Amino acid sequence: MKVITDYSPPNLFIRCVGELDHHTAAETLRRIEQALDRYLPKNCALDFSALTFMDSSGIAVILRAQKRMRETGGSLVLVHPMSQPEKVLSASGIHRFVDIRY
Repeated sequence: MKVITDYSPPNLFIRCVGELDHHTAAETLRRIEQALDRYLPKNCALDFSALTFMDSSGIAVILRAQKRMRETGGSLVLVHPMSQPEKVLSASGIHRFVDIRY
C-alpha cells in the first residue's frame, strides 16, 4: 500500500495506491495521520482512484481520518473510489457520514 501526499495550503490531497485491508490498515492510518499532523490542512481529500481492493478495515481508516480532521476544524472528502472499494463503501452506509464524490 502506497500513500502519496500533495499539500497546497489549505488543501491536503492523499492518494492511496494498492490494497487497503487488515494487513495494511494500521500503517496506512499512521501515514495519513502523520500527513494530517504535519500540514494541519483545512480540507483533506482521500483519493481512492488507485485503490484496487478494500475490506472493512478501510472503513475504520476513513472514519479515523475524518475524526482527526473534525478535531482540528477541517473537513474530509473521499474521491473517485474504484468499483470494488465502492461496493464496500456502499454496503457499509458510510456515505451517511462521509462526503464521497465520484
